[in-house]
Amino acid sequence: MSLQLQDLTCGYGSRPVISHVSLEVHPGEVLCLLGPNGSGKTTLFKTILGLLKPRHGRVLLDGADTGSWSPRELARVLGYIPQAHTPPFPFRVLDVVLMGRTAHLAAFASPSEEDLAIARQTLETLNIAHLQDRVYTEISGGERQLVLIARALAQQPRILIMDEPTSNLDFGNQLLVLSQVRRLAQMGLAVVMASHFPDHAFLYSSRALLLKKGMVFALGRPENTVTEESLQRLYGVEVKIIRARLPNGEETRVCVPVTGAGGATRPEAAGEVGEAVPATVETAGAPCVIA
Repeated sequence: MSLQLQDLTCGYGSRPVISHVSLEVHPGEVLCLLGPNGSGKTTLFKTILGLLKPRHGRVLLDGADTGSWSPRELARVLGYIPQAHTPPFPFRVLDVVLMGRTAHLAAFASPSEEDLAIARQTLETLNIAHLQDRVYTEISGGERQLVLIARALAQQPRILIMDEPTSNLDFGNQLLVLSQVRRLAQMGLAVVMASHFPDHAFLYSSRALLLKKGMVFALGRPENTVTEESLQRLYGVEVKIIRARLPNGEETRVCVPVTGAGGATRPEAAGEVGEAVPATVETAGAPCVIA
């Protein structure tokens, strides 16, 4: 199933936050949203999920306008993974995942054996079945985020909306979560993911959407849109993008901030204001000079 946004403008009350966004996301794709705080990423997600009504334009799923869809209908197609979640009660992991079946249950109905089997299968899919009887509040942050992904998968959605899924996670847990995101896309899901890390776009996404002040700043393949110039204009900081070869032979790109401490951007030492002084970065065991 494909997600389409047609000239979408959304916001709160009379104040637009996002203006004239048009894009498509297809099965198997990961679209990474990048932008500074306040650029409208979460507002865009709320509109896609039906929590906010568009001020203008349309949200389409396989060509069908979702404006008249009920929350239950949307929940059967769209899965949502928030930034972080701490429940007020010590539920078992399996019970948290079972909550994802709510959209498929009648009012006041209890989960069936089929629902239970689906919940267990999603835990197996994400390689966390060993956590099913653990207390959700007592597992690690990375494990909790994988449980939230499992809960969304239990809805059996066609599209995943992920609002900074690696927020507050350490480096290892970020890689753990994002590797599963890429795996889910390879299984045929369409994924829309917000991130504050440009490297995530290079490593895990098919395309990148850059938002600035509620407007589309750039949209396309990461290597074409996530550039030194675009990041400087987006975040107001200078970066260098270097290429690195992974052990499997694939090539990726890495963003390196240019800082005075690293011997980089120092206007008083450079020939012109903002001119970069060459720095050396170790990449895959060999120095890669960036200038």
